[in-house]
Amino acid sequence: MKKIKFGLGTQILIGLILGVAVGAAFYGDPAIEGYLKPIGDMFIRLIKMIVVPIVVSSLVVGIAGVGDAKKLGKIGGKTILFFEVVTTIAIVMGLIIANVVKPGIGIENIGSLAKTNIASYVNTAESAGHHSFADTFVNVVPTNVFDVLAKGDMLAIIFFSVMFGLGLASIGEKGKTVLKLCEGVMETMFWVTNQVMKFAPFGVFALIGSTVAKFGLNSLIPLGKLVITVYGAMILFVFLVLGVIAKLYGLNIINFIKVLKDELILAYTTASSEAVLPNIMQKMEKMGCPKAITSFVIPTGYSFNLTGSTLYQAIAAIFLAQLYGIDLPISTQINLMLVLMLTSKGIAGVPGVSFVVLLATLGSVGIPAEGLAFIAGVDRFMDMARTVVNVIGNALAAVVISKWEKQYDIQKEEEVLRKIA
Repeated sequence: MKKIKFGLGTQILIGLILGVAVGAAFYGDPAIEGYLKPIGDMFIRLIKMIVVPIVVSSLVVGIAGVGDAKKLGKIGGKTILFFEVVTTIAIVMGLIIANVVKPGIGIENIGSLAKTNIASYVNTAESAGHHSFADTFVNVVPTNVFDVLAKGDMLAIIFFSVMFGLGLASIGEKGKTVLKLCEGVMETMFWVTNQVMKFAPFGVFALIGSTVAKFGLNSLIPLGKLVITVYGAMILFVFLVLGVIAKLYGLNIINFIKVLKDELILAYTTASSEAVLPNIMQKMEKMGCPKAITSFVIPTGYSFNLTGSTLYQAIAAIFLAQLYGIDLPISTQINLMLVLMLTSKGIAGVPGVSFVVLLATLGSVGIPAEGLAFIAGVDRFMDMARTVVNVIGNALAAVVISKWEKQYDIQKEEEVLRKIA
């Protein structure tokens, strides 16, 4: 009898379904959260453990391969321009959808909504409120390399890795031993990643199970219109905006999603972009993007190209204004868009970044930040959707920049697409 083998994506989906079932069965029981949460936390910690070594080693190897600061600067400029255009479209689209659908209208009694404690985000948001765009660029340069490596400050890590890679390329033969070491670290960490991914179904089961046990599926009912609006907006953005961009560069967005299927399932179920960063980098290289571009574009996108997050933030801000009966004129919404463009870059990478950005932003347009306590209970379910959009956007960016630079290997793409056909 032939043994049935389930792929990683299928295993993760099974973990998700079982997690929802167990969480719903034990809703309100603090003991089950105590059992499940440590397993989920351990999986997230395993992911965080592997991200920094992979980003550093991949970037150093990729940049040393480019070996030209002028060429790298050109790639960097195009990357940031692309990110800014796409995230601005996401914010504008979020504002339009929220104004048309009006998800905050019709909830008669705000007091009927369960509130969640958001105190843990407040201090970070207060410091973020005074965080200017200039501060973002200043903080890209680390004062202590080991400090930013420990904190996982991605922009500072990228800056150091790029400089180190350029340094290795400039010293020629003397740098080859260090480059070999970095290549060895990179290959080793990809092996570690494959082992960590075997634990993913259990991590997903625990993460979703503890969330449902804590908040319950019934928490979705009063805020159902918001959740549906966010999911609808995410789907529309992927197929309309990202779909058009993909088409312009010779890709079918549905085929592209099929290529990323396993990574998207993992990103959705864990609500963590970091969980799939190593796999996305590998997969984009297999699809035809050069290492130098994937190792720069994808990690940078985790700070500058969070399209799903910015789309959600725009919708959530208008939702809260509608919830409190606050009329926001066009001028105020334009101001909101500009503030979101700055704050979403300035504090990217911190825990609960979407919540922190909203807390730091709402006061600037007169919306009570306390309203976020009403939607915190369902934020996890919306976070899952916006994480998927972030991942698709960053993976697509690697393809776009590679084709922009005429460094894309179309034969590799054809081989990958043939396998999923």
